[in-house]
Amino acid sequence: MIQRLIEIGEGYSDLYELIETTKAQKDRVKFLLKLTCELNGSKFCSFGVILNPTSLGEFQPIYYCREGITLKENSVTKREELFEELATNVNKEMVTLQIRHSSSFHEKELFHQYIIGILRLNHLIPPMK
Repeated sequence: MIQRLIEIGEGYSDLYELIETTKAQKDRVKFLLKLTCELNGSKFCSFGVILNPTSLGEFQPIYYCREGITLKENSVTKREELFEELATNVNKEMVTLQIRHSSSFHEKELFHQYIIGILRLNHLIPPMK
Protein backbone atom coordinates (compact mmCIF):
# COMPACT_ATOMS: atom_id res chain seq x y z
CA MET A 1 0.00 0.00 0.00
CA ILE A 2 1.26 3.46 -0.87
CA GLN A 3 0.59 6.09 1.78
CA ARG A 4 1.47 9.66 0.92
CA LEU A 5 1.09 13.06 2.51
CA ILE A 6 -0.18 15.62 0.03
CA GLU A 7 0.35 19.21 1.11
CA ILE A 8 -2.40 21.52 -0.07
CA GLY A 9 -0.68 24.61 1.33
CA GLU A 10 0.34 26.18 4.58
CA GLY A 11 -3.17 26.31 5.91
CA TYR A 12 -4.26 29.90 6.19
CA SER A 13 -6.59 30.12 3.18
CA ASP A 14 -5.75 26.65 1.87
CA LEU A 15 -7.77 25.22 4.74
CA TYR A 16 -10.92 26.07 2.80
CA GLU A 17 -9.75 23.84 -0.07
CA LEU A 18 -9.03 21.03 2.40
CA ILE A 19 -12.56 21.39 3.79
CA GLU A 20 -14.11 21.25 0.30
CA THR A 21 -11.95 18.25 -0.67
CA THR A 22 -13.10 16.47 2.48
CA LYS A 23 -16.77 17.25 1.85
CA ALA A 24 -16.49 16.02 -1.75
CA GLN A 25 -15.01 12.69 -0.61
CA LYS A 26 -16.80 12.27 2.72
CA ASP A 27 -17.49 8.59 2.00
CA ARG A 28 -13.72 7.93 1.94
CA VAL A 29 -12.81 9.89 5.09
CA LYS A 30 -11.23 7.76 7.80
CA PHE A 31 -10.02 10.42 10.29
CA LEU A 32 -9.51 14.15 10.54
CA LEU A 33 -6.20 15.30 12.00
CA LYS A 34 -5.13 18.22 14.12
CA LEU A 35 -1.33 18.15 14.39
CA THR A 36 0.04 20.68 16.88
CA CYS A 37 3.64 21.80 17.21
CA GLU A 38 5.74 24.52 18.78
CA LEU A 39 8.47 26.79 17.42
CA ASN A 40 10.20 29.58 19.34
CA GLY A 41 7.48 29.65 21.98
CA SER A 42 4.61 29.91 19.47
CA LYS A 43 2.15 27.09 18.89
CA PHE A 44 1.06 26.10 15.40
CA CYS A 45 -1.42 23.67 13.95
CA SER A 46 -1.64 21.55 10.81
CA PHE A 47 -5.02 20.20 9.79
CA GLY A 48 -5.34 17.05 7.72
CA VAL A 49 -7.65 14.34 6.50
CA ILE A 50 -6.82 10.65 6.13
CA LEU A 51 -8.81 9.00 3.36
CA ASN A 52 -9.42 5.28 3.03
CA PRO A 53 -7.26 3.60 0.37
CA THR A 54 -8.40 3.48 -3.24
CA SER A 55 -9.79 0.16 -4.40
CA LEU A 56 -7.38 0.11 -7.34
CA GLY A 57 -3.71 0.49 -6.55
CA GLU A 58 -4.19 0.68 -2.78
CA PHE A 59 -3.19 4.35 -2.60
CA GLN A 60 -3.99 6.08 0.71
CA PRO A 61 -3.74 9.88 0.55
CA ILE A 62 -3.35 12.09 3.58
CA TYR A 63 -4.19 15.65 2.58
CA TYR A 64 -2.97 18.35 4.92
CA CYS A 65 -2.27 22.06 5.38
CA ARG A 66 1.08 22.58 7.08
CA GLU A 67 1.50 24.76 10.16
CA GLY A 68 -0.38 27.80 8.86
CA ILE A 69 -2.66 28.22 11.86
CA THR A 70 -1.27 29.95 14.94
CA LEU A 71 -2.87 28.63 18.10
CA LYS A 72 -3.77 30.98 20.92
CA GLU A 73 -3.82 30.17 24.61
CA ASN A 74 -7.31 29.63 26.04
CA SER A 75 -9.15 30.49 22.83
CA VAL A 76 -10.26 28.68 19.70
CA THR A 77 -9.59 30.24 16.30
CA LYS A 78 -12.24 30.50 13.60
CA ARG A 79 -10.34 27.95 11.48
CA GLU A 80 -10.30 25.47 14.37
CA GLU A 81 -14.06 25.95 14.70
CA LEU A 82 -14.51 25.32 10.95
CA PHE A 83 -12.53 22.09 11.14
CA GLU A 84 -14.42 20.88 14.21
CA GLU A 85 -17.65 21.67 12.37
CA LEU A 86 -16.38 19.64 9.41
CA ALA A 87 -15.73 16.66 11.72
CA THR A 88 -19.33 16.85 12.89
CA ASN A 89 -20.66 17.21 9.33
CA VAL A 90 -18.79 14.15 8.01
CA ASN A 91 -19.42 12.28 11.27
CA LYS A 92 -15.74 11.43 11.83
CA GLU A 93 -13.43 11.66 14.79
CA MET A 94 -10.80 14.40 14.89
CA VAL A 95 -7.53 13.05 16.24
CA THR A 96 -5.14 15.52 17.88
CA LEU A 97 -1.43 14.70 18.04
CA GLN A 98 1.59 16.69 19.22
CA ILE A 99 4.44 16.57 16.66
CA ARG A 100 7.77 18.23 15.91
CA HIS A 101 7.79 21.36 13.76
CA SER A 102 8.65 20.71 10.11
CA SER A 103 11.61 23.11 10.30
CA SER A 104 13.43 20.55 12.46
CA PHE A 105 13.82 18.40 9.33
CA HIS A 106 16.25 19.20 6.52
CA GLU A 107 13.86 17.98 3.83
CA LYS A 108 10.08 17.98 3.57
CA GLU A 109 10.15 14.30 2.55
CA LEU A 110 11.76 13.41 5.90
CA PHE A 111 9.00 15.33 7.68
CA HIS A 112 6.40 13.37 5.69
CA GLN A 113 8.04 10.05 6.64
CA TYR A 114 8.03 11.16 10.28
CA ILE A 115 4.27 11.93 10.16
CA ILE A 116 3.47 8.62 8.42
CA GLY A 117 5.45 6.82 11.12
CA ILE A 118 3.48 8.57 13.87
CA LEU A 119 0.18 7.74 12.15
CA ARG A 120 1.19 4.07 11.88
CA LEU A 121 2.31 3.91 15.51
CA ASN A 122 -1.05 5.30 16.59
CA HIS A 123 -2.87 2.78 14.35
CA LEU A 124 -4.50 5.56 12.30
CA ILE A 125 -3.16 4.08 9.07
CA PRO A 126 -2.25 0.44 8.39
CA PRO A 127 1.37 -0.78 8.64
CA MET A 128 3.58 -1.27 5.62
CA LYS A 129 2.97 -4.46 3.66
